[in-house]
Parts: sequence; C-alpha cells; structure tokens
Amino acid sequence: MRRIISVFFLLFISCFSFSQARYYLTADRVFDGENMHTDWAVIVEGNKIISAGANLKVPEGALKINYPGSTLTPGLIEGHSHLLLYPYNITDWDTQVLKETDAYRTARATVHAKNTLMAGFTSARDLGTEGAGYADVALKRAINEGIIPGPRLQVAGRAIVATGSYGPKGYDYDQTIMLGAEPADGNDLVRVVRDQIGKGADFIKIYADYRWGVNGEDQPSFTLDELKLINEVTRSSGRVMVCHAKTKEAIRRAVLAGAETIEHGDFIDVETGRLMKEHNVTYFPTVSAVDQITQYRGWKKGVDPDPANIVNKKRSFKDALASGVTIGMGGDVGVYPHGENYLEMELMVEYGMKPLDVLKAATMVNARAMHWESQVGSIKPGMKADFAIFSGDPSRNISDVRKVLFVMKDGIIYRQ
Repeated sequence: MRRIISVFFLLFISCFSFSQARYYLTADRVFDGENMHTDWAVIVEGNKIISAGANLKVPEGALKINYPGSTLTPGLIEGHSHLLLYPYNITDWDTQVLKETDAYRTARATVHAKNTLMAGFTSARDLGTEGAGYADVALKRAINEGIIPGPRLQVAGRAIVATGSYGPKGYDYDQTIMLGAEPADGNDLVRVVRDQIGKGADFIKIYADYRWGVNGEDQPSFTLDELKLINEVTRSSGRVMVCHAKTKEAIRRAVLAGAETIEHGDFIDVETGRLMKEHNVTYFPTVSAVDQITQYRGWKKGVDPDPANIVNKKRSFKDALASGVTIGMGGDVGVYPHGENYLEMELMVEYGMKPLDVLKAATMVNARAMHWESQVGSIKPGMKADFAIFSGDPSRNISDVRKVLFVMKDGIIYRQ
C-alpha cells in the first residue's frame, strides 16, 4: 500500500511540474557554479532560468520552494559514466559483455539513468557501452523524449580500440568473441570514426593505451599519427576526441594529437599535467574506480595498508593538482553503483582537493569540458533550469551531496 501511495505521489508531482510554469527557489546558500552566495533567489519560467541574485521579488503565481539549512546548486554533471555497466562485485565485466543481451543491459540501464538523476546529476557523459553496441544512443533518445527519467546525455557509442589490445581475452580463438569496444587501425580508422558518428556518437572515445604489454602492463596502443588521423576526422564533424590514457607516453600522444579530455591518467606526473594544461586538456582522474575495484579484490579500506595502486593514484592526483591542469569530476561510475556518483567527489576531497573546487568540477568545469557551458553547469539567466538542493553545505563537507532534497531538470521536478 505504501508503494502504491508513493507512485501516485510521484505521478502527482510530475503532472504538477509540467503544468507549473514558474518557480521561486531559495536556500540558505546558492552555489552558482563558481561562487557561493547567501540571500539569493532563483526564478524559473518554463525550462529556463529567468533571473538569479539578491533582492528578487516573488513573481505573481510562482511556486515557492525552500528547504531550511540547505544549499542550492546547478544540476550536477557526471563526467565519466558507463550506464550499460553495473558493479563488478555483482557480475564481473566479462560476464556482462559476453553473456548478457543488449536488451537486458538496456533495461538495467534505464534504472541506472533514473538513479543518476535522482542523485542530483542532471547531465552526464557516457564513455562507451562496453559491448552493448549503440544502446546508449537509444537510451539518450528515450530520455530526451520523456519516455524514461534520466540525465541529459552525451554518448560515445562503441568507443575505439587498437586491434588485439582490448578484452574480453583468454578465450578460444576459433570462435568470435564480443569485444568491449570496436577495433580499428591505420586508414581503417577513418571509416570506423565516420561510422560511429553516423550511428549517433556525440564524441569519439579512444583507448590510447591498454593492458597489452609483454607482462600485461599498460602500453600505448595507437601511434601519434593514428591519433592525429582520428582527431582530424572527428573535428571535421564538429565533434571532439577524448582518450582513455593511463601511461605518460599515451597521455603525451593523446594531448599532442588533439584530445580534449584524458580519462584515468593513473601515472600522470607534474610534467605531464603541465603539458595537458598548456593544451587546455581537462583531466578526469576516476579515483573512485581504482578505489572500488581494489576493495572488490579484498582490500579492507581503513584497516589494511594502502596497496601500491592506491598509493600511486594518490600520488598522481597530488601531482595533477600541483601541475595546475583543469580537473573534472567523473568517477567511471558503473564500476560502482549508479546513484552513488558522489563517491568520486568524496575521494577527490580525501586525495587533496578543496570541497568548493570539487563542486566547481562537477558543474562549471564539466560543462565546459562537454561544450555545454551555455546550457548547464551555472546558475544565471538563460541557462537551463537544472538544480539540486542538498541538506547542509557541501562546500564545507562534500559528503552533504549525499543528502539530496530536491532535483529539477529542464524545469521539471523529479525529486521533492
């Protein structure tokens, strides 16, 4: 009975949200994407912000929304997501890629999308379906058409890997194995990039290195010329190239070839970070993926000493901060549960970043990295009416982003 009542309440809120055209939002604090303010209000009409600032009068007919002791922020932005994946301690990556149908994985992804939105993340960049084809393109369409709730998406489709580098691996070569991304090399890269764009990729994601070294270590997978070719074709379509790159050499090649973001960067140092800064590249460190996978493998955080990969990740993040490179917020969520995107924000603070800077990373910085800065990531007139309200003050205690009170996307209330 309680569940039935909850469903009717949500339906009522949704219907009311569609019919209500004007809102007057206030909170103890308003973070505009760059600075924190007190005594501010935000006025929304339709799906846009009409005005924001101090001493704003309540418009006639506006619905007033306020939560005591709260902070209003732009809708948060997840910068590195895999909506077609779910935690590896539930089902390992090989099994998800090889044994689960695209239909089953897409059905799960609709729930992942809803959980992401309800956590206050109104926009997200999805970095590849990992064997589920272009299911992310269909997911994005379903969200845009209002069929399912979820964040507005930018999607990569299949992503591109060098032949022989990616998994799943270790199976009989006499059979065809479903790979987690699309292999291509040399001049064939032109065809594959164009094909992925034609099938709906919003950007091109490249694995600039992977674990294909003699001893299974990370090594660069594409040459500098290949990466330049990929970027040239990608740019001609008005899109951008982004690169999974952990090693310093792969990062160097990706940056020189024109990548706009570097994902993971496990072995970044100050010098590499400065190179990225010189080329206006945004770094997505995905520290929570390393943390969670290490825990899945038996590390008892807070009890056991930090293993080598955690020590290395903390050092690389510290070097990135020291280099001055722009750092975005994206945790490789899917490795851990969708809706717990805040784990990355908490670890960024734990590893040395200031809470206010993490809030900036999850709003204004991510919006710029995705070329959406004219639409989302800030609170100012003309921007989309995307907001989250949290109990407490995440600029002082980042874990307050767990305490979601309210979510609005495109002027529609999804959580209240």
